[in-house]
Amino acid sequence: MTIVSGQTHPAPHTSATLSYQPWLVCFSAALFFFYEFIQMNMFNAVSTDLMRDFSLHATKLGKLSAYYFYANLIFLPIAGVLLDRFSTRLIILSALLFCVAGITGFSITHSFPLACTFRFMSGVGSAFCFLSSVLLAAHWFPARQMALVTGLIITMAMSGGMIAQTPLIVLIQLVGWRTTLLLDAGLGLFIFVVIFYVVQDYPPGVRENGKISTFKFSNAGILTCWRLAYCNLQNLLCGIYTSLINAPIALFGAIWGSLFLQQTTHFSAREASLAPSLLFLGTMIGGPVVGWVSDKIQKRIVLMMVGAIISLLLSIVVICLLQILSLVAILFLFFALGFFTSSQVLCYPLVAENNMETLKATAVSVVSFFAIGGYAVLQPLFGWLMDYGWQGNMENNVRIYSASDYHHALLILPLGFCIALLATLWIRESKRI
Repeated sequence: MTIVSGQTHPAPHTSATLSYQPWLVCFSAALFFFYEFIQMNMFNAVSTDLMRDFSLHATKLGKLSAYYFYANLIFLPIAGVLLDRFSTRLIILSALLFCVAGITGFSITHSFPLACTFRFMSGVGSAFCFLSSVLLAAHWFPARQMALVTGLIITMAMSGGMIAQTPLIVLIQLVGWRTTLLLDAGLGLFIFVVIFYVVQDYPPGVRENGKISTFKFSNAGILTCWRLAYCNLQNLLCGIYTSLINAPIALFGAIWGSLFLQQTTHFSAREASLAPSLLFLGTMIGGPVVGWVSDKIQKRIVLMMVGAIISLLLSIVVICLLQILSLVAILFLFFALGFFTSSQVLCYPLVAENNMETLKATAVSVVSFFAIGGYAVLQPLFGWLMDYGWQGNMENNVRIYSASDYHHALLILPLGFCIALLATLWIRESKRI
């Protein structure tokens, strides 16, 4: 017998021919998460083009990017409830098509309000991508492997964030940002085909049990589900930790990293895009490492504390010393920041393990809600802080900000890491690893 997601079921992959199936199913579904991380973080590559073509200042650029995250915030609670009730595979396919439609519309519009609408559509689709991946992992893998599998899923997503940096900038320079986004939509259709043919909701041996469990829980009211998940202090604390420890990805990785380095260190666009790429690479490597160590020592909280403390120290170095460092030192600094902030991956298995089986997706949606909320709040706030100190300098219809403008706005990072560290003092350790 094998323990799958906290329940006892017949072992689904004793056959040699099926030993690979959990990995194939879960990581085919995680391609959607990988794809959404490209959309989430592409503004680093297209920010200058968007500011020029739509005549945007920093605050409006931050708002345009944030429409993606507003949609996430609205639909994440709904996504959790739907995934706890209906076919994960069907929901993934529907959400992915909606996302592709939004990307296609964004690539061809010349209207700022329509651009916001299409950006919002992409965000609706992405509300489902991570929750569905974690839920499938819970269906297909035993609880003792969940931190490792979750770390690997997030590594796939971070590889999408890396692609949204230097590779996307190079492609934009070759064919333009609009054609690049049309190619991006084509990639989404390819992933749709892969998921359609590969992903299944449950392993063959537990499929009927999963259907029965879902059917029984579907009788519970939606408000009851939300109350159980969103009024759980442990879920809320994990969400706060994740949103704040993820701030470097939200700010440097998604939108401001390249512009920050170009305007304060005078690197070229390609050189500046390397640092956000190393930020994602650090998270790609750190996620599985942190997950593996956590599963090995059977502890989550201590690693979350270490991640917050070291991230705090690194953020202070970024603010105080970045302008005097070489490019190699900056790349190492961003890699280290990505590696240690990857401690956020532990919040997802922690919440999945500390909530009832039939509430798993809704509970994990709490963490995702806060994580995306960090993007939605921090990006416009950072832009507003930048515009507040702007001295009026312009170049090619793009605002030029000083190093002090960036440094004042970046105080968000150490403040957030301190609050994240405090949150770990009240989070309870998992009892199921």
